[in-house]
Amino acid sequence: MNIKLERKNNAYHFEAVNEQGNVLAMDANPAIGGENKGFRPMETLLAGLGGCSAIDVISILTKQKEPIADLKISIDAKRIEGEVPSLFEIINVEYHFFGELNTDKIERALALTFDKYCSVAQILGKSAKLSYTYKLN
Repeated sequence: MNIKLERKNNAYHFEAVNEQGNVLAMDANPAIGGENKGFRPMETLLAGLGGCSAIDVISILTKQKEPIADLKISIDAKRIEGEVPSLFEIINVEYHFFGELNTDKIERALALTFDKYCSVAQILGKSAKLSYTYKLN
């Protein structure tokens, strides 16, 4: 796995490019000179958690032959104030499932995702209280 970052201006705007050529824009907080031209690095970690867990959950539910029509995810996080580095203290991931799904299978898929499969959850869970909830729409 290889990621390259290229500075795009004279401030903090960067583009990260993976080996397949996909691009992720990143920038700093305007309070330190950023221009809101991309995700902040800590937001990128949360997006990675959402993506990693979504891929795992969809894979598990698909293997269980559950008809998942859609999935939306909302992540709320709080960082430790006044510390450097300012790590995440609390992260809550809320899943909104769509389709005629079995709630027992949703709960099993989420448990497997967070307890076993999602590498990002395993990393972030070492420094933050990580929790999840779900709603079936």
